[in-house]
Amino acid sequence: MSFNDAHAFAFSLAISLMAAIVIFRAGDGTLSVIPASEYDGDETEILCEIDPFAR
Repeated sequence: MSFNDAHAFAFSLAISLMAAIVIFRAGDGTLSVIPASEYDGDETEILCEIDPFAR
């Protein structure tokens, strides 16, 4: 997944779930998205966080 695709998917999830979503680089180098509350990996692998409540 490209960064643009991951960002669009994360934004859609954040708005739908009304939850903060993080985009991170997985161990194999691919990009993934997950709710921030469920992420327990290395914080240095987080590329972006999308928070629907942030101004």
